[in-house]
Amino acid sequence: MGKRRINMTDLIIGAPLQWDVYDSTGHLLLGKGHMLVHARQLETLVERGLFIDALGESGDGKRAACAQAAETPSALRMINQVNRRLEALLVNLPNETGAEAKLLEAANVLIRAAASEPDIALASILLNQQCGIYPVRHSIDTAIVALLVASSLHKPADEITLVTAAALTMNVGMLRLQETLQHSAAPLSAEESKTIQEHPQESARMLQHAGVAQQDWLSWVLHHHENEDGSGYPHGKHGADIPANAKLISLADRYCARVSTRNYRKSLLPNAALRDILLADKNNIDPAVASAFIRELGIYPTGTLVRLQNGEIGVVTGRGPSTTTPKVHALIGPRGAPLAQAFRRDTEKQLYAIRDVLTEEQASMRFTMQQLWGPAAAL
Repeated sequence: MGKRRINMTDLIIGAPLQWDVYDSTGHLLLGKGHMLVHARQLETLVERGLFIDALGESGDGKRAACAQAAETPSALRMINQVNRRLEALLVNLPNETGAEAKLLEAANVLIRAAASEPDIALASILLNQQCGIYPVRHSIDTAIVALLVASSLHKPADEITLVTAAALTMNVGMLRLQETLQHSAAPLSAEESKTIQEHPQESARMLQHAGVAQQDWLSWVLHHHENEDGSGYPHGKHGADIPANAKLISLADRYCARVSTRNYRKSLLPNAALRDILLADKNNIDPAVASAFIRELGIYPTGTLVRLQNGEIGVVTGRGPSTTTPKVHALIGPRGAPLAQAFRRDTEKQLYAIRDVLTEEQASMRFTMQQLWGPAAAL
């Protein structure tokens, strides 16, 4: 038998097994179609090993199974590599040769990571905030949301690449100020306010000076703080006068800024951040873009910490049948004790419906992204 290890997240209590499951010696533990009915069965499987027959098919199926058995590349590691690469590029942008090609290369690596593992990419926005300096991390988070929403709208690949590049570079004109403000709760000085107001033009100017010749890219950077009602900057443009992709980047920027932890203020919970944008900013955003945004992220974005109706605490690990019924894996039991493993719960069922969204302090649990998403989320 050609063995392939499976993760706890592949198994659901109350759902039939999709494969024959073996232990590490090749002994059959449970047959395909067997239904797991309680947590102790999962604990037993963990103790004895979780493997399926990767060579049980022939022809193309066999080759596909062999390919699955190969080491899974880590999307999270790729995202963090882009973080380090982007910081070096943006800090040194005035002195970079071939900056456009280098920035596009970083954008394409991020696109590959997010396209291969969109759940991990979205979760990294909430669960990977310790990586890198805030200004760069925020740009990467914004780019992840923007490229996934752009993909859901079936935009051409070349356009998605430029959207990603524009999001990654939108704030290069105030990079140092952003990092300074991250460590200060003091009111903005007149000079700092001026830098913020002028950063779209300065970012576009710096990119053009560094050799970026793509006019759409430069335009989306220039207009990413314009508002639907004309209250934005730098030019106070209205509605249809604002490029559609600048609107997309703007909305992703607002969401990621609200959910990011700052040294001087706490982040908003993801569902509260979405509500804040849709209510407080409703006159400033394009309803069509907002609808696409909600469809892609859902009411409970991946990575959100939640309490279920049965009292368990867990993490949203992916999109579900609707925006209000995402995939959730429980990590803490109803009485507050850690569970042996992460157990997938069906949030369509009343027992496992989401009751509350929690802060890190309220959830009070330790876990790694790899525990929930496997090798594709390894650091």
